[in-house]
Amino acid sequence: MQGARRITYSGWGRVHRATGPVARPHAADAIDGTAPAFGNRRSYGDAPLNDGGGACDMTAQNRILAFDPRAGVLTAEAGVTLGTLARVLPARGWLPPVLPGTGFATLGGAVAMDVHGKNHHAAGSFCQHVTALTLVQNGQRRPVTPETDPALWAATCGGLGQTGVITQVTLQLAACPGDVMVVTERRVADWAEHIARLDASDAAYCVGWIDATASGAALGRGILEEAEVGRGLPPARPAPRRVPLDAPHWALSAPIVRAFNSLYYHRVPATGRTTVRPFDGFFFPLDRIHDWNKLYGRRGFHQFQCVVPPEQAEALRAMLAEIADSGLASPLAVLKRMGPGRAGYLSFPMGGYTLAVDFPNRAAARALIARLEDLTVAAGGRIYLAKDALATGDRVKAMYPDHPRWLSRVAAADPDGALETDMVRRLDLRRT
Repeated sequence: MQGARRITYSGWGRVHRATGPVARPHAADAIDGTAPAFGNRRSYGDAPLNDGGGACDMTAQNRILAFDPRAGVLTAEAGVTLGTLARVLPARGWLPPVLPGTGFATLGGAVAMDVHGKNHHAAGSFCQHVTALTLVQNGQRRPVTPETDPALWAATCGGLGQTGVITQVTLQLAACPGDVMVVTERRVADWAEHIARLDASDAAYCVGWIDATASGAALGRGILEEAEVGRGLPPARPAPRRVPLDAPHWALSAPIVRAFNSLYYHRVPATGRTTVRPFDGFFFPLDRIHDWNKLYGRRGFHQFQCVVPPEQAEALRAMLAEIADSGLASPLAVLKRMGPGRAGYLSFPMGGYTLAVDFPNRAAARALIARLEDLTVAAGGRIYLAKDALATGDRVKAMYPDHPRWLSRVAAADPDGALETDMVRRLDLRRT
């Protein structure tokens, strides 16, 4: 690859690292599709890594190529971030239809992981709103739509970048009738109330924060957020903060996390409250703290995220009880209700409930995550590959029954395995 520099890089969890030549092409015709691509590397594990081999950094491919303000259709290069679109589009009456928890995710990454947001129960996954893609396969540019090649489309959406380098994305936007997010927060006393409130919500956006240190009668307590787009004057955005150094290992010790979670829970009045937030403050709250992953120290962290069918909600309750008893949870724990929407063979979403919890990278946490994965398999659920750094191939293939269909299309698109990444090799995804 021309202009490649040998660097060491990691995913957002900072547990796995890779060293190799990385090119950052500015011209679209410099992308030849002979090495795996990545964006801002916000996947937590080893999905964006290719240790010992080359990689293509797509962040300079960040131009909006076309925009129809009447139809709300946008075409952009794969390195454009969702945060950029969430800033510039609302003033024109539109918003990306699905936004994950960070605005630093790129369009290409959003396709490769078929990301979901706080409105999945209503809007489905990201790729369900994508109408066309351009892939580069072995030096050849290939336009793809769901109609022209349904199997290639399904293998690409959520397909970990294994069918070609995604260079352009055409997206059908959602109408945005306002300037702000109107957010209602309510305390939730326990697990049963949390599930009941998620099920009863008819808000466009709905998410629950869980105090993963609470146990006994308070197990599952937290805060439910429901939000709608509204009109008003956006509050001033606070200046981003940075974490300059890796935090010491005790910074997220069990007593500190319990104290923080208690304060966070009680910051919402017992009667609840409604506030107005700017778009990025609601969709991307952690983006205000750049390098927040350093709070877990130099050893990094893991996130466990799974989804289980609706009839298996008690399996999540059992997981949460084990997490609370472990004393390993961080303040970052999220519960959401999901609809059935998914676009690809390896897309994560399914109808049910998803739980996501962060853990410092310790031996006890890795053992706990393995037990949580066992419970996920037993419940007929699956883990999210954008967050995983620990699973085994047999376990993941059992969670994703469409893996053989994905593999067949990937083998045809990349027969020499040029696009394999560390995650693909760890999970042995390119073999049955």
